[in-house]
Amino acid sequence: MNKLIISIIAMALLSCGSEAELPTVQNFNTDNYLGTWHEIARLPNGFEKGLSCVTATYSLKTNGKIKVVNKGYKAEKDKWEDITGVAWAPNKSRAAEIKVRFFWPFAGDYFVLSINPDYTQALVGSPSRKFLWILSKSPQMNQTDYEALLKKAEELGFEVGAMDKIDQSCFN
Repeated sequence: MNKLIISIIAMALLSCGSEAELPTVQNFNTDNYLGTWHEIARLPNGFEKGLSCVTATYSLKTNGKIKVVNKGYKAEKDKWEDITGVAWAPNKSRAAEIKVRFFWPFAGDYFVLSINPDYTQALVGSPSRKFLWILSKSPQMNQTDYEALLKKAEELGFEVGAMDKIDQSCFN
């Protein structure tokens, strides 16, 4: 079984259980969130180890759920890796609290914690606070915006000192 799939399963298992409240974006607009996001930084995790130029592309499926395609470059193997999954909001009144499944029956929590008004920069994490991503619709983010998202994550209880900035040079 592909190491990426096994790691996704591990993420789902690690994000289960009860955690402290984690506030999410109010009035979240799923349609505005669709498209390709570049991973600017992340807390280290096994399923993305060694990946650069990481993107996540979200598109609407006919059943109302979201198709998720995660893609990244693995330099040590000199190849691109990708995985396709599905996402949905179990509670429509809390649309920013999303479940993501890459391998049935496991689903992980994917909470949108902050997003700028034009839906081009986002902070996403799990209630366990073991997973955190800073995302942008462009491959680069200015330092001021990046630091503001780090500060927000720290206020929410994430270990931001462990964040890895992700090489996005494939898109320059």
